[in-house]
Amino acid sequence: MTGLFDILGPRMVGPSSSHTAGACRLGYVVQAIIGGTPEKARIGLHGSFAMTGEGHGTRKAIVGGLLGYQPDDIRIRDSFAHAEQAGLEFEFHEVDLGEDAHPNGTLFEVTLGDDTMRVKGCSIGGGRIRVREIDGFPVDLKGTQPTIVVLADDVTGTVSKITGIIAERGLNLATVRVDREGRGERALMTIETDGELPDDLFANLHDRSWVHWIRNVHRLNA
Repeated sequence: MTGLFDILGPRMVGPSSSHTAGACRLGYVVQAIIGGTPEKARIGLHGSFAMTGEGHGTRKAIVGGLLGYQPDDIRIRDSFAHAEQAGLEFEFHEVDLGEDAHPNGTLFEVTLGDDTMRVKGCSIGGGRIRVREIDGFPVDLKGTQPTIVVLADDVTGTVSKITGIIAERGLNLATVRVDREGRGERALMTIETDGELPDDLFANLHDRSWVHWIRNVHRLNA
């Protein structure tokens, strides 16, 4: 079934919902996952993104997203200059993500402080996105729901403890996904909720000894 959003597309700066709005949203989610605007970013563009993105403003949109801008923010037009002011060093290159990869695919390698992450994602049309991989862990982040991303030790009760803390705040869980390196090793959890997440929730979880890091990915504008 086709909805009104699919016909009209998202509110955005730029000519293309896939190459501009979706590109910006990918950058936005990546900066949320790393914990803020990165200091360095190496961005690989695959397929259509690499071939036609220049004219559609894909690169400016991605950089704008890494600065925390959403697709309707007019600052995207000058995102390269804003990146320099913010201390964000970035470079683009073409990358082959394989025959099965979406043609609007990206590979981000971002650094903030001592943390470096690799994030794969794609823009699937109409401004919609999928983040498919974080540091080798398979994920499926869409940015349409408030989302918690947690890297923690795979110890007994981890999932129930985290979801229990969320439930105590009166938040309904939409999806929960857990992928781990192996039994007793690290596990990456992505938890989507129906309501916005209070700041104290993250402080509560961050203090747990088995949590390596936790991020708040805010719901993206329509």
